Amino acid sequence: MRKRSIVGMIGAAGVATSISLVLMDKSKRQSLMNKWNDWKNAMQMNDSHLPIEEAGDPGKDNLENADMVAEGSQFGVHYYNKVRQ
Repeated sequence: MRKRSIVGMIGAAGVATSISLVLMDKSKRQSLMNKWNDWKNAMQMNDSHLPIEEAGDPGKDNLENADMVAEGSQFGVHYYNKVRQ
């Protein structure tokens, strides 16, 4: 048990030291912030990436979806109506 806590403290000290060394240099700090912002923006979902318009009118782009709607499947149409309202 004691070894585990010592190893954890040494690891935490190593991580803190490396972070402080990276953040001391202004160019490295700016580079790290740019990478963080790029990653954060990539992870945020935009509504423009969702195929909402395709769900509202399945006949335009995908004939298989149009066939399913013709057979009675209304999931895409109901989803479109729920999201748009």
